[in-house]
Amino acid sequence: MAASSVGSKEGSTKTIVADQISQSVQSTSNLLHLMLQSSPSHAQLMKLPKNLLAKTSTIKNTELVLEQMPQVISSLDAHVESGLQSVPHLKTVVQILSNMETCQLKSLSRDQLTQEAPEPVEQHSEVA
Repeated sequence: MAASSVGSKEGSTKTIVADQISQSVQSTSNLLHLMLQSSPSHAQLMKLPKNLLAKTSTIKNTELVLEQMPQVISSLDAHVESGLQSVPHLKTVVQILSNMETCQLKSLSRDQLTQEAPEPVEQHSEVA
C-alpha cells in the first residue's frame, strides 16, 4: 500500500507542476499580448515566440510521459532482471555449442588425416 500512495503522490505532484507550468505559460502569453498592445518596443517583442499558448499541449504531453515513466522504468527493470537470471542458461548453451564445434573440428581433422595418409602398399613375397 505504501508504494501505491507514493506513486499516487508522485502523480499528483507531477500534475501540480504541469498545471503551474501551463499557468506560467498562459500568464506569460497574456503579458506579451498586453505589452505588444502598449509597448513602444513592438519590434523587439515580435522576436519572442509568437504563440506561447501553442506550447501548452506540449506541456500536457510531457505530463503524460512523466506519468507513464515509472511504469516504463519498472517494466524495463523487470526485463533486465529476467535477462540477468538467464545468464547461467546462456553460459550453458555457449558451452554446449563450443563442445559441439570442438567435436566437429576433431572429426573433420581426423577425416582429413585419413585422406592425406598414404594407403599401405601390400607386398606379396613370392616363395620359390
